[in-house]
Amino acid sequence: MTVLVVRGDREFLVEPGEDFGTDLGVLDVPEDVQPGDTITTHLDEPFEVRRLRSPDLFHHMERTGAPMMPRDIGLVVGHVGVQSGDRVLDAGTGTGVLSAYLGRMGAEVTTFEQKAEFAEVARENMALAGVADRVDVNSGDVVEAIDERDDFGEFDLLTLDTQDAPDVVERAPDLLADGGFVAVYSPFVENTREVVEAARDTGLSNVESQETIQREMDFDDRGSRPSTRGVGHTGYLTFARNV
Repeated sequence: MTVLVVRGDREFLVEPGEDFGTDLGVLDVPEDVQPGDTITTHLDEPFEVRRLRSPDLFHHMERTGAPMMPRDIGLVVGHVGVQSGDRVLDAGTGTGVLSAYLGRMGAEVTTFEQKAEFAEVARENMALAGVADRVDVNSGDVVEAIDERDDFGEFDLLTLDTQDAPDVVERAPDLLADGGFVAVYSPFVENTREVVEAARDTGLSNVESQETIQREMDFDDRGSRPSTRGVGHTGYLTFARNV
């Protein structure tokens, strides 16, 4: 059971029984370490032990590219109402952050990543997240798999973060259960327009696109205002439903 040890702004993933070196000394992690424990380095510097939660995984998973941001994942989850037992077809696994979030919520996820080396990293990340039994990481093209396989069955949700998302959306009525959702993330508005057009052409309902923007607040002695650091834009989310 991988755990997180924390001291101020220092955070490290450690394994039970591991000797782990830090700038504050070496941690001798007990075999029976549990969240809530306090363990100390050989220099008697204390670290708090925490259970890994999904936001921690976003920061500590091995990355193969830019993962979907937690705020975008939150919009997907809130919009489509993911729940335990849902079947999800995901494409564009990447680091696997979205798949890990969905798996930890109890969904059964089948995800496709075109690059074999990225898929292998995603499998390791699913093991770290404790969802390797609920997230099946496949290496290959999702469109080809849809066209070649007849054993998928019905899904409750399609989550797509790929350039060929419009091609998958065209096949959505054959993949989704009645009332099932499509959720597509795209960094580019051109691809988003293609997704919207595909969803409308194929007869999906409740087609909606949003730009996702979030800004932090600054509070100081002069007053309070939105932060001027960065624009807070991440991308575009499109939703549709099979009804």
